[in-house]
Amino acid sequence: MTNDSVLTDIGRLTAVLKDCGPVAIAVSGGVDSLTLAFVAHRELGGEAQMFHATSPAVPPSGTERVRRYAESEGWALAVIDAGEFDDERYMANPANRCFYCKSNLYDALARTTRRQLLSGTNLDDLGDWRPGLQAAAEHAVRHPFVEARITKDMVRAIARRYGLDEVAELPGSPCLSSRVETGIRIIPEALRSIDEIERLVQRILNPKTVRCRIRSQGLVVELDEACYASFDGGQRAMVLEELGHLSILQKYPSTHAVEFVPYVRGSAFLRNET
Repeated sequence: MTNDSVLTDIGRLTAVLKDCGPVAIAVSGGVDSLTLAFVAHRELGGEAQMFHATSPAVPPSGTERVRRYAESEGWALAVIDAGEFDDERYMANPANRCFYCKSNLYDALARTTRRQLLSGTNLDDLGDWRPGLQAAAEHAVRHPFVEARITKDMVRAIARRYGLDEVAELPGSPCLSSRVETGIRIIPEALRSIDEIERLVQRILNPKTVRCRIRSQGLVVELDEACYASFDGGQRAMVLEELGHLSILQKYPSTHAVEFVPYVRGSAFLRNET
């Protein structure tokens, strides 16, 4: 993308933000919400407040990243508990789990602030089935990137334009609950183990993408194509030895069978399940 086109994208985004008035932005710690928060703070100043919801489904690294940027950039940041882990509908992990997650988040924000709620949803996200967007619509949440016709690649280009190189290179990383196969109950301890396993594999193999999935047939570790192609017996033994020290086997006995497979986006999501 040319510098001129990025500046044009920023201009459209700024116009949308200014039209929103005082805003409350849900910042997860990913590239979209962090970039939106950065631009909103630069353009709206004190009229932009950031909210970060912590829960067992949010990787600690994401929370640390949000806190770090809030401190360095001077954001007004409130850390909240959205309460989805008190919602049995969410814990049961149906196909539309994201609806209950976002409903709890937006309910919590609406109880806290009267500002216009914003999300980091971008134009590409509209091509997926995303129950969370239904929850957003029910809470009158606005999506500035969508309104400004900005795609994921454009978001990354905007981040680079502002010198947010670390943010621009962040891989996509849905919440930890997305690693649990539809219909298998969400257990907080298991989510912590999933995060531990992904960090462990990252340390040993340094893959571009790693996902630890809890599937009905056992524990599945997905690796990006290049990493999987070079994955050898010695590395497998190292990973399995480290996995033996984790407590996940006590929560999901079927995970005694650990399978390593190529990464497939959203493979734990079974839409035909309820």
